[in-house]
Amino acid sequence: MAVRLGPLELKNPIMVASGTFGYGVEYADVMDISAIGAISVKGISLEPRAGNPPPRICETPAGMINAIGLANIGYDAFVQTTLPRLRELGATVVVNLYGTSADEFAELAERFDSQEGIAALEVNISCPNVKAGGIHFGVRPEPAAAVTRAVRERTGLPVIVKLSPEAVNIAEVAKAAREAGADALSLINTIRGMSIDVETRRPRLGSVMGGMSGPAIRPLAVRLVYEVHKAVDVPLIGIGGISCLRDVLEFMMAGATAVQIGTANYTNPRTSLEILSDFEKYCLERGVTPAELVGTVKTN
Repeated sequence: MAVRLGPLELKNPIMVASGTFGYGVEYADVMDISAIGAISVKGISLEPRAGNPPPRICETPAGMINAIGLANIGYDAFVQTTLPRLRELGATVVVNLYGTSADEFAELAERFDSQEGIAALEVNISCPNVKAGGIHFGVRPEPAAAVTRAVRERTGLPVIVKLSPEAVNIAEVAKAAREAGADALSLINTIRGMSIDVETRRPRLGSVMGGMSGPAIRPLAVRLVYEVHKAVDVPLIGIGGISCLRDVLEFMMAGATAVQIGTANYTNPRTSLEILSDFEKYCLERGVTPAELVGTVKTN
């Protein structure tokens, strides 16, 4: 079941997405968090962040919109209280980084580089629900490359760059990140959406707009994985509305080496384990390895 994302080897291709699984330790009472390929923890910034004003989540058809605003405990609290617990639990930890400048991303990368128990860094250049930084870095090749290069120069850990579906040309952004030193790419992040309470005529989120996720965005995510896989020679992690085995297979056949499960964690916190079990059975019954599924879609 092992898969390789550049220098990073995972025991299996099933991961959980940043922002949808807390810091991982919150789920230890309901599942063995060491069993899945990796946990991409809630985005970490240099200093603690309170996030956006409430309300911060609303349900939509086949998904949800969130405007959490990357609320998090900050670097110091994470490495002092959370990371040691993740090590004890045997989790494979991917730390999602958030900064408002290339320098902030670089400083975070350097700090995490010396910490034990981190498998890789995921560089969040594409979050749509924060004003500073956020999606700005992920929509064009130049800023994406600048952040990636700054991180790459300050760490020896594997670097995963998380791409935005709102990029002007996502393949060009992917190429730029790869050339700047990314070992792998994860895609897609959420898409900006908005919901209005028709009785009050007010937005249902305190920050007006937020990031839309869930099954409604899966076809778009699969298409973008397919396009990037054709354009760039780099391992990909597919994200977007995955809730069952068939969704995983769809992403892998489009070109993803691994996947991250996000919104489905809110309806069933054991989704990743259940999908992993189904995936193992699928591979065994058909006599295939995960790598043999990647990019196998037939288009003619």
